[in-house]
Amino acid sequence: MTFDTAQIRIRYAVPGDAEAITEIYNEAILTTTSTFDTEPQSVEERKSWLLSHGPTHPIFVAEYRREIVGWGSLSKWSERPAYNGTAETSFYVREEYRGRGIGRLLKQATIDEARKLGFHTLLARVAEGSEASLHLNESLGFTRVGTMKEVGHKFGRHLDVHLLQIMLD
Repeated sequence: MTFDTAQIRIRYAVPGDAEAITEIYNEAILTTTSTFDTEPQSVEERKSWLLSHGPTHPIFVAEYRREIVGWGSLSKWSERPAYNGTAETSFYVREEYRGRGIGRLLKQATIDEARKLGFHTLLARVAEGSEASLHLNESLGFTRVGTMKEVGHKFGRHLDVHLLQIMLD
């Protein structure tokens, strides 16, 4: 299939996107180490998560031919007020669309929005074995600041998590 990223539309997520977001996230839960959730989420759980984000921590979706094929988000790093200038970035792409530049578009949209919102720094957590995600983050300016050894357990093994950071100002 010929694919043109110029046909991808990135927009803010709305509550009506919860079903597609849930499908993409559940696929990642069941088949990847990109999330350490281990049980599929319900649409209602994802809708509640979506509504909890708001304008200071937006969620984006990537549409291709009117189908949501990925999503990305800025999430609070911590509830403690001193961390308000820091956010965590995440992105997920439907399996059949991975490796086509959609993750890059979503990640760049979150970085651009974080700058507009006045964030000082962004973080990303990338599980061991996710070389494509590490490469994508680093190619957009994130640097590795540490590795948390064997902090997750999924698919029968302990996994390290790399912490990456980009300073925005």
